[in-house]
Amino acid sequence: MNGSWMSSGLCRTAGADELFVEGTAQNRAKTLCTGCPVRAECLAYALDGRIEHGVWGGMTERERRALLKRRSTVRSWSRLLEAARREHESGGAVVAERRTA
Repeated sequence: MNGSWMSSGLCRTAGADELFVEGTAQNRAKTLCTGCPVRAECLAYALDGRIEHGVWGGMTERERRALLKRRSTVRSWSRLLEAARREHESGGAVVAERRTA
């Protein structure tokens, strides 16, 4: 993932002190991600890069660690989240096609 999506993030004008926070301030930082058009790309970037600090894609470092632990077999979060987006946009047709194949 090359990061070209970064200029489209809703947080692009936020300061680091707003995104790299601890405790309850993380909940405020996560609200910046609500409705962001590149939320999935941002989250995939953080998961694939094993970024340990800050809020990325609406998830805190603790939430990302837990997700990585639960889904330890995922090799590319970028591919997984893109496939999920395509499936969602197609109304589940991709899943139906795979089941009949």
